[in-house]
Amino acid sequence: MSTSYFPDARNINTGDVTIINAGSYHDGRSRSAVEKLREHIAAGAMHDSAERCDAPKCHPETRVAVQDELVGWIENGDQEEDPKKIVWVTGPAGGGKTAIMGSTADTCQEKGLLACCFFFSSFTGSTNRRFKRCLVPTLAYQLVQDDGLRDVGERILSCVERNPAIFEKKLEVQLDQLLLQPLRESGRNMESPKVILIDGLDECQAEQHGDIPQTRQEAARANEVDQEEILRALLKATNDPSFPFCIIIASRPEPAIQSFFTDIAHHTTRKIFLDDKYGPDADMLLFLDSKLEGIRRQYNIPAPWPSSDVKETLVKNASGQFIYVAAAMRFIGGSSAPPQELLDQVMALRRQDVTANPFALLDALYTHILNSSPKPLLAVQWLSLIFRTNHLEYVDSHMKLSARFTQLFLESSPGEASHVFRGLNSLVSIPDNHTSPYSLFHKSLTDFLGDPSRCGSLYVADPEDLYFTRYLQIWRNKGLATPLSQLERENLLHQFMEHFQGLTQWGSLFIGMKQKVDSYDFAWWVRSQHESYKHPNCPNPTQHNLNVFYLFSTVHKKASRDIIFHYMQFTNSISSANGINDVALLAGTSERRYSRSFKSSVGRF
Repeated sequence: MSTSYFPDARNINTGDVTIINAGSYHDGRSRSAVEKLREHIAAGAMHDSAERCDAPKCHPETRVAVQDELVGWIENGDQEEDPKKIVWVTGPAGGGKTAIMGSTADTCQEKGLLACCFFFSSFTGSTNRRFKRCLVPTLAYQLVQDDGLRDVGERILSCVERNPAIFEKKLEVQLDQLLLQPLRESGRNMESPKVILIDGLDECQAEQHGDIPQTRQEAARANEVDQEEILRALLKATNDPSFPFCIIIASRPEPAIQSFFTDIAHHTTRKIFLDDKYGPDADMLLFLDSKLEGIRRQYNIPAPWPSSDVKETLVKNASGQFIYVAAAMRFIGGSSAPPQELLDQVMALRRQDVTANPFALLDALYTHILNSSPKPLLAVQWLSLIFRTNHLEYVDSHMKLSARFTQLFLESSPGEASHVFRGLNSLVSIPDNHTSPYSLFHKSLTDFLGDPSRCGSLYVADPEDLYFTRYLQIWRNKGLATPLSQLERENLLHQFMEHFQGLTQWGSLFIGMKQKVDSYDFAWWVRSQHESYKHPNCPNPTQHNLNVFYLFSTVHKKASRDIIFHYMQFTNSISSANGINDVALLAGTSERRYSRSFKSSVGRF
């Protein structure tokens, strides 16, 4: 009698090594611990990531003093009379903090001092660089990759293997189990690496859960709570005897962060404020010399150009803000006019009282560049919608939509985007391909656009108004304004429909729009979306249909009873013709459940 190695087994599929029995499920393709960890990191937040290939770095021979101070502290700070475990690098917007941190990371990498790092970014790059949830996994992943810390890396991976849900825990728990416990268990003193770098902490944003939108004040407070949680977890780590690293944190001096370092962590923290002590004017002059020499050669301008007085005036106008001279050089080196003419425009900007507004000249420069657009107000509306709201982001990942989709969504006529953004290349990075999003060269532009006291007549109070205007125009016109190939039209229509879910958060804004909504051709949209659902290019049919269901539910709550009645008649006729339920067309639930949903909606009128 033969012995079965699979007693009571059912549904054996040897091709994929999938075995299902009465009590368990085994998948031969199970992921390794490092793959599980990899799923939770923000790869773009590492200093040498491809995403940061164009990130700001210190120009050669600039910011030398502050970089030397940081590296010297990393190497010898533990020998000081009152050693500190944390350095806080701070200063106003545009002072070059990210450039300094990027260059310091490169230097530490070369010297073997860098343990790991995380560069937060709320306005460019992948959106997982905005949130705290990726911080600890990303730091842990870099330690796993360090050949000199193999024993620590193995313990990190063992933790992931034992507890895959660790990524859903509080930040303090993640830090303890993924970093501190493996370091404790390794039981050895490490000479190197020595430092962890965290840049842009003030750009860490709280993730919103649920459909109710937050006010700006609520969102700002939620951000502060997450930033404080990160600081408390890092402070606790530095107080653990098994933690061998020092930490450098760079951020703006926002109130919550300032309060933490002043009131809670002052005994552990050394503060470096980027002021005149570190010679920013001399560094900016070196930067200007290099950039202006490149422009002079490009346009065959005779030397010397410009005069030393002009350069010194530009440095004086910058008031210590590197972003001013960087934006000015991108503007002067642009192609909208000859360089001398553009330089004259910058020099003509009035120097206001910087004691009342330290960003006065930067604001004047931003205002001047924005007014160089053929349609300045529309350009600011577009920029405010793209970068001050989350409407033009993927619903599931919060990543910015591609520049191509954004362009087609916003355009009222073909070619309008190129016209509106003409002259703004010194502020906005416009990608050459169709898949990358628009991005800004510096976050300070969103600060400017969001502050009416700084941008004056260019201020847009409610950038989402344009979003709903264009949304309804696309509904009314049954598509986008720009003629497209059949394939691109189908692909973009899929994207558009998949973002209908965004309207469920803002259904109340349809009040007062009932006549507009009632006049739209619901039948055409239902028919076209049913055809799109069946199309082989539909990227995610299930989510697509679910989003369509959310949209129509929102609209039906605001539309008239007659529209709902005719709509239901139409969908019933399609269902009969195709031999499917209403809901198979829209959401994949049962017809009875769908009917109850509509009866409930009608009952609210």
